[in-house]
Amino acid sequence: MFFYLQEHGIKGLLKNNLILAGVKGLTLLDHEQVSEESCRAQFLVPVTAQGQNRAQASLERAQNLNPMVEVHADSDKVEDKPDDFFLQFDAVCLTGCSRDLMVRVDQLCSQHSIKVFCGDVYGYYGYMFCNLGQEYNYVEEKPKIVKPTGGSDGPEAKKAKVDPNETTMVKKTASFCTLKEALEVDWTSEKAKASLKRTPVDYFLLHVLLKFRTDKGRDPDPQCFAEDSQLLRQIRDDVLEALAVSGGLLNDDFISYCFSEMSPVCAVVGGVLGQEVVKALSQRDAPHRNLFFFDGRKGNGVVDYFGPN
Repeated sequence: MFFYLQEHGIKGLLKNNLILAGVKGLTLLDHEQVSEESCRAQFLVPVTAQGQNRAQASLERAQNLNPMVEVHADSDKVEDKPDDFFLQFDAVCLTGCSRDLMVRVDQLCSQHSIKVFCGDVYGYYGYMFCNLGQEYNYVEEKPKIVKPTGGSDGPEAKKAKVDPNETTMVKKTASFCTLKEALEVDWTSEKAKASLKRTPVDYFLLHVLLKFRTDKGRDPDPQCFAEDSQLLRQIRDDVLEALAVSGGLLNDDFISYCFSEMSPVCAVVGGVLGQEVVKALSQRDAPHRNLFFFDGRKGNGVVDYFGPN
């Protein structure tokens, strides 16, 4: 099994989890060069590798984590890759990419039954999206139900009981939608309006941060805090208006907490993302369907489904 993974931020930890889990093969795709920040963010990149390509620089240590896994490095730019490149993998994991690129790759892979994962960390916030196809089959371990025997009397003896010491594997099916569908919910519909109070505000925050990345070609930068804060506020207003939802859904507090990347948040989101990739490829246990959000300020995460049912 092979993966596409752009190395960036959460990302060293995600690679570690997948390699240590024993996947057959992993391809690292990253055209950026190693900076001082890269060396501090993850241990796979040596301090002496500054100026080298990040994927190539992390190859040796990544391979040493598990010699049984075939690890490859690719220094091309992800936007320059043709469609055929993505079709050679069983799963594609995108981090640090633009919304347009993620939508393009997700739609392509969805047409060829290739599993897609996206994830990123913005300061105290992080998210993960997965698309495992319209009919994803998996098994889940459940406590075994013990049928009553005929040797006892009374109503209690006739009831089936759960035996905590025995389990059985239950086959299940889940359906997923594309990233485009998940991001294009019609919030003017009566059903969507009714669910708005239960909708995590992180969903709308994700729209804002993806729009910022599209407009600026980067994420909010602490060195441009004043300028970027003003832009985030404007993008927030534009996004909520375009989605036809109340401007009060996302107050100004979020602005101070979405700069840079917090290591504890990277650990949580990278861990969840790696866990979901392994679960999907092994087809064991219920997957997160289809968006996971983590808020480092509250220290909790939430899974919710967005898109057509």
